[in-house]
Amino acid sequence: MVREISAGGIVFRGADPGWQIAVIEPQSELARATPLTGGKKVAQKVVFALPKGLVDAGEKPDQTAVREVWEETGLRATLVVKLGDIRYVYTRTWGDQQLVFKIVSFYLLRYVSGRIDDIATEMRIEVKRALWMPLEEAVRKLAYRGEKDMAKRAEDYLKTHREL
Repeated sequence: MVREISAGGIVFRGADPGWQIAVIEPQSELARATPLTGGKKVAQKVVFALPKGLVDAGEKPDQTAVREVWEETGLRATLVVKLGDIRYVYTRTWGDQQLVFKIVSFYLLRYVSGRIDDIATEMRIEVKRALWMPLEEAVRKLAYRGEKDMAKRAEDYLKTHREL
């Protein structure tokens, strides 16, 4: 089984009346025609996720999280704390169809600068858009259970660390 190590970040900023985090809508075909739809294009559900990506050679996971946040959201951020790891197995749907054991480390990051969704053109292959979302809303709207859990951890951390 192939192993993949990735890292991602939950970038937060203060907002009235609470916290906001940066989320992405990954790029996908917005409409797809299939035999089941009679050849008509059908809109797909909007998916929200956290910015993340593979750890490059010589890079530490926390550095990857900061880099991926920059690349996928346009935001500069600094490390606060590691929130935890998500572990899962999936089958690649491209190329070799191999079974992959994946670990994604997530970090809480404080927003420093940048404009949300101001990303390089070449990143549009991966990211349709990036946006600020209230943290409480993100806990409900993120598409993946592990990422929802990380958002909840971020929420709990921020509640107990008011100095941030």
